[in-house]
Amino acid sequence: MDQRRAEPDSGTDGSPVTLYGEFTATGNRKVRCAVSLTERDLIVQRLTSAPVGRSKAVLSLRDCVGCRAYRPHDNEDRAAHLSAYFYPLKRRRMSSGASRQRVEQCFRLAALQDPRANLDEAEKWARAVRERCGRNRLLADGMLTSQFSRPCRMMLLVNPQSGQGQALTLYNNHIQRMLNEAGVPHTLVITGELKAQCSPDRSICIFCVCQVVNGLLERPDWEEAIRTPLGILPGGSGNALAASIHHYSGASPVFSEELLLSCGFLLCKGLVSRMDLVSIHLSSSPRLFSFLSLAWGFVADVDIESEKYRHAGAARFTVGTLVRLASLRIYKGKLSYLPASKAHSSEGGLRNNMTLHCNNQTSSPSPAPLLCCQSGDSPCQNTLHNSCHSNNSLKVRRTESTPSRSATKAVPGPPDSLLVPLDQPLPSDWVVVQEEDFVLVLAMYQSHLAEDLMAAPEATLDDGVIHLFYVRAGISRSALLRLFLAMEKGAHVATNCQHLVHTKVKALRLEPHSPNGIITVDGEVVEYGPLQAEVHRGLGRFITG
Repeated sequence: MDQRRAEPDSGTDGSPVTLYGEFTATGNRKVRCAVSLTERDLIVQRLTSAPVGRSKAVLSLRDCVGCRAYRPHDNEDRAAHLSAYFYPLKRRRMSSGASRQRVEQCFRLAALQDPRANLDEAEKWARAVRERCGRNRLLADGMLTSQFSRPCRMMLLVNPQSGQGQALTLYNNHIQRMLNEAGVPHTLVITGELKAQCSPDRSICIFCVCQVVNGLLERPDWEEAIRTPLGILPGGSGNALAASIHHYSGASPVFSEELLLSCGFLLCKGLVSRMDLVSIHLSSSPRLFSFLSLAWGFVADVDIESEKYRHAGAARFTVGTLVRLASLRIYKGKLSYLPASKAHSSEGGLRNNMTLHCNNQTSSPSPAPLLCCQSGDSPCQNTLHNSCHSNNSLKVRRTESTPSRSATKAVPGPPDSLLVPLDQPLPSDWVVVQEEDFVLVLAMYQSHLAEDLMAAPEATLDDGVIHLFYVRAGISRSALLRLFLAMEKGAHVATNCQHLVHTKVKALRLEPHSPNGIITVDGEVVEYGPLQAEVHRGLGRFITG
């Protein structure tokens, strides 16, 4: 660090400079920089003219994932080094959108003869940057948001066969470096290795949703276990949940590796929000919990039948849509639902309890014990998936319950206060869509059905409603295609298609009458037949950045 000082700069918002220093660039000692730290920004002002480039950079601390101080391997060099890592949004070429791009700022501190003193100065800067980053994380739209405690050891579950088989490569190329830069200790678990590594640990957060949610909710201590923060890294074909989380961050749409960078950045920020979960009862199978969608008809058919095009990545759904449009099917059945505006207040008790639980987490946000999720009779089989809207993503061991209120109280997980047994008549305040011919029925609880399909544009992570869509028979192939094309930007609701119905509900019942068909929950085939579902507002915890 140079002894001669330049005039400290001020923040872009006029905030005062709290730390100032003059350093040389790590890669070129001829380049001197004046560095100013405010509550919101790191400002780098070049003091020398060479090499040619921008003379000033203002980097928002909201885009910073970490900062570290270190000594070089050369013991004869007394200098210390300071590196700060940013992922700001930058405009993409030939596009109006923006995506996260990595920016690293590295400085060399060698003002003092004592190497330890130089390292102490670098560590003072690193601590100050990290502390201000933490304060900027918690300040979201003027409100405090819960954050899991640091350091929190994360467990990343990677299925190397998901999507196009690139999940492990994507981790190695992007996520590993990101987490290291953020100072987040983590354990990488290839799904086939999970059985040997799934011992409970209070310091572990899980970054896989598909199986884990059901595993957490079948524990006797489910109320504590479901507080475990979950996250998502896209590595499959659809990546619907990842696209939803990215959408909620307010950023413009991104795809493929740009979506991965966005989700990785959000994980590093570590902000925890409540997430709705939906309990689903099948006629002869136990209850299961869903986090994304329930589909019958056209959407379910495309999802499952497009499996043969998995090598095409996200384009498999486009191909599957065109194939199914060529031979459009009609499905007979009965649909009933409880409108959100008529929902009973009986759900309020559970909601209030969960709200208090989460408020406590704001002050002491330690994750719940890790549960190694089970599938079938043996624990921790290799069916866990890091891309949760994919056909093999929801092979869960389900809780042993029935749709009755009395039965659900006897098993782990929250009771379903709005549902009656499937073989009993529905309450009078339910709306019944008389037996009709449907093209599709789709229940969404998050915004996206795939990376490029915003099926429920009004959805939020914990709005406490199911966004129910159905399309009546009689729609032409061209009109249905236009609906799905409009869905890419969430504009299908505004098309005023006379065959499309959208309503917000708290619970629903579906009774297919066609002898054959496909029903999917979170992209996975479930038992075909009558089912019903109820939303549980804010039951889960999700890392949203």
